[in-house]
Amino acid sequence: MKILSIQALRGPNVWSIHRKKLIQMRLDLEDLENKPTNKIKGFLSRLKKMFPSMYEHRCSEGVPGGFFMRVKEGTWMGHVIEHIALEIQTLAGMDTGFGRTRQTKTPGVYNVVFSYVEEKVGIYAAEAAVRIAEALVKGEEYDLQKDIQKMREIREEVRLGPSTGSIVEEAIARDIPWIRLGTNSLVQLGYGVNQMRFQATITCKTSNIAVEIACDKEETKRMLANNAIPVAKGDTCVDEEDLARVIKKIGYPIVIKPLDGNHGKGASINVKTWEAALEGFKHAKKYSRRVIVEQFITGYDFRVLVIDHKVVAAAQRIPAHVKGDGKHTIQELIDIENKDPRRGYGHENVLTEISVDRDTLDLLAKKGYTLETIPPKGEIVYLKSTANLSTGGTSIDVTDLMHPENVFLAERISRVIGLDICGIDIMAPNLTEPLSENGGVILEVNAAPGFRMHLAPAEGLPRNVAAPVLDMLYPPGKPSRIPIIAVTGTNGKTTTTRLIAHIVKNMGYRVGFTTSDGIYVQNHLLEKGDTTGPYSTEFILKDPTVEFAVLECARGGILRAGLGFSRCDIGIITNIAEDHLGLNDIETLDDLARVKAVVPKSVKPDGWAILNAENEYCVKIAKELECNVAYFSMDEENPVVKRHCKAGGIACVYENGFVTIKKGEWKIRVEKATHIPITMGGKAKFMIANALTATLAGYLAGFKTEDIKVSLGTFIPSPAQTPGRMNIFNFRNFQVMIDFAHNPAGYLAIEEFLANVDSPYKIGIIAGVGDRRDQDIMECATIAARMFDHIIIRQEKHLRGRTEQEIIDLILKGIKKSKRKVTHEVIRKEVDALKHAISLAQTRKGTFITALSDVIDNAIDVVQEYLDKEIETS
Repeated sequence: MKILSIQALRGPNVWSIHRKKLIQMRLDLEDLENKPTNKIKGFLSRLKKMFPSMYEHRCSEGVPGGFFMRVKEGTWMGHVIEHIALEIQTLAGMDTGFGRTRQTKTPGVYNVVFSYVEEKVGIYAAEAAVRIAEALVKGEEYDLQKDIQKMREIREEVRLGPSTGSIVEEAIARDIPWIRLGTNSLVQLGYGVNQMRFQATITCKTSNIAVEIACDKEETKRMLANNAIPVAKGDTCVDEEDLARVIKKIGYPIVIKPLDGNHGKGASINVKTWEAALEGFKHAKKYSRRVIVEQFITGYDFRVLVIDHKVVAAAQRIPAHVKGDGKHTIQELIDIENKDPRRGYGHENVLTEISVDRDTLDLLAKKGYTLETIPPKGEIVYLKSTANLSTGGTSIDVTDLMHPENVFLAERISRVIGLDICGIDIMAPNLTEPLSENGGVILEVNAAPGFRMHLAPAEGLPRNVAAPVLDMLYPPGKPSRIPIIAVTGTNGKTTTTRLIAHIVKNMGYRVGFTTSDGIYVQNHLLEKGDTTGPYSTEFILKDPTVEFAVLECARGGILRAGLGFSRCDIGIITNIAEDHLGLNDIETLDDLARVKAVVPKSVKPDGWAILNAENEYCVKIAKELECNVAYFSMDEENPVVKRHCKAGGIACVYENGFVTIKKGEWKIRVEKATHIPITMGGKAKFMIANALTATLAGYLAGFKTEDIKVSLGTFIPSPAQTPGRMNIFNFRNFQVMIDFAHNPAGYLAIEEFLANVDSPYKIGIIAGVGDRRDQDIMECATIAARMFDHIIIRQEKHLRGRTEQEIIDLILKGIKKSKRKVTHEVIRKEVDALKHAISLAQTRKGTFITALSDVIDNAIDVVQEYLDKEIETS
């Protein structure tokens, strides 16, 4: 078998609108295409032996053991690999279960699709599943545990931590979108101007000064003491002389810890001798130049969590420990404890596996124990000096046991330090009595406190501590999203996107939009290029200044990675016509419609899909949608529109020369088409269609028709507002038009426009695109031969696997096929072709040059240069 490609889908996609995290692997089965599983001797028994838990896979049979039944009857290896990829992720602690395997139109080549929890793990699972399947086919030994451990390690490296993850999960539950910023735990909630950011449990509302205070344990202690809050006596030390001074002042036992430490690193507790103090001091110095020495307070270790200055949880923390049974060594007891199903690798489970480190060995040595010691029955042997969950500690929820005085004290501490999310470490006999009575003290105040001990305590009630974080960031009434209008289709996407963005901007919104020529915010070009994929979408949604997004969504981006948003308010399909066929398993218009349909299917239930009533594929898609549908049409009498409006629906039509909204039987005339600049005085019918689409989008977005009318009248076709979309340059004796048309439908639209252009001599500059089908390249040339008197063929770009001559030969065949006498010549470079066309036009008054260009900037620059020279010399 051979893996041809692996790609991660991260949003609504052609396989599923709701399951956004999918791996799509294109797999060539090679010889195994002729060997279903029932023809591979012993395959099923080997599969069962390696994956007994796969019995739970119901598959299409819908019953436990269903997948094994399919294997027994005979299924193809792509299907088996799908199930292996899902199972090994589950075995590695990432439970997931959606999969699809479909044969492509290439014999033996399959798309294997399955869900993932962590993207890098999913990609690894795809590759590992193929290796495992090959080993099972050959009957070879395979180290499955090595793959599972590797996936766990990758997960721990890339996953969000438990605290960050809990906030994200709560956001998802509240339908708040989120974006991970980079590879660490920095996360954006919401879109555009409504975004909030947090990292671990530090939020964009967290005071930087408060964090600085909390990180300086000495300053924290001083501020607490000054506010009559009980703290342990002690001081900071930088050398042994300081250490001796502090010990003399507070006496033994003591606690030694680094001033800038966290997670209990470098700490030594219950130190009772000078020798032990020196050793603990040196150990702490590894983590911080300054070291804190404090009284060792007897009692229990408690953590109180305060969010938005309200106590939300409290837990008693217990260091990692084992309980002697008089039979097993300490190491054996650790191994037994680690078999507890609640313990796992890293953060995968409620509890973390207990590891042995210097701290463990030091604690045992103080008791005269080693890992080989067998402790008496019932003895508790502590293995860590701190109670952090990350080192194997456990927690007991005590939230409901807190005395009101202690609740008041904790909430006051959060305000004294100034933290919006605050973890307070307390040492006390209990929290049921006021600390002022039982001698308890505040040990530390932590910025970015961990949530894990509260989310899943070993004992007691779990607390959803992520909820108050979201309550703080998004109080009732505060939106998290911004309006999104998504535009797809074969032709007209970019002009429609730009026109809608123009309407939105004129309504007073700061609009961000993506097009095939760049990413824009308020008409400022921020990134140049074909930016119609999910990464460009995310660019706009991450911009903190954007109030409204208008996003062009092309076929390629949807196939490569899905949409870059979870849902939109309005989804538009301008049309579905032949283009890009023969690529990425998209062979027919039905295939292409399935891709384009992803956009309207992602519209929210009370949102709107805007569809072309004249396009049969759009009309079919309407039947599959779960949102409101509106149509546009160049024909008021279109039967789809008539039925739709008769039922009370909304449409936008071209009637009696007007762009008109129809709402049921009512008509609202918005503007005369001849008054809309992009229609070229009403001659460019396809531009009228674009105006209908944009008008309908504006109307459904809640804008007034009189405001839409103003925007339609101020959107001027030009290199500035519509680069490469019917840009006409008027010279003294001739005209030049530059347009992006590059497929048969686009060429037909230009042909219709040129039929209304009065010119004695029409020159066309055309080229082919290498990754289109032969018939598409030839058809474009045939249409060109009908509308031009002279054709200049140029071919320097977008060869995409073909030679220049191959494409030129196809164009010549297409010209010949028209059976019309038309002159032609080949000038391979676009700039040279344009200059030559202009030189011809200068000798023939009234010439109209049409450059159907896929390299817009070059063409515009050349023509503008000639026009500037003419103006200078006139």
